[in-house]
Amino acid sequence: MRVDVRAEVVIARAREAVAAYVADPANAAEWCANVLDVEWQTRPPLREGSRLGFLTRFLGRTARYTYEVAELVPGERLVLRAARPFRQEIACTCASLSPCRTCLTLRHRADPKFGGRLLAFTIRHGNRRDLQRLRNVLETSRH
Repeated sequence: MRVDVRAEVVIARAREAVAAYVADPANAAEWCANVLDVEWQTRPPLREGSRLGFLTRFLGRTARYTYEVAELVPGERLVLRAARPFRQEIACTCASLSPCRTCLTLRHRADPKFGGRLLAFTIRHGNRRDLQRLRNVLETSRH
């Protein structure tokens, strides 16, 4: 894939709590600025093969994406893949730094037909902002 962006943040919460929050589709709009809504296209609970419809606002446009859960290791890793409008993959990986500190790595890979540099810049900026937002939500709330 032509776009490969990685960002990480350290959150003062246990790995299991961070991973559970990130893996719950109901929380996506709270910490991902571009996500307006998420709807289940398959029945809960989240598992490999589950499909989720995301309504997003990106580069001034509203778009719908369907992501499929490609990998799910509860408490550790979640990988989502979409095929349209271009292939992309989002992977969230949680690693314990201590019992109350977690490093969350967010990797977004995409294969757009055009605009790869602009897309990479926009994703990089958005991921950093979203991870800071995620840290603030998890460190200042009871989630």
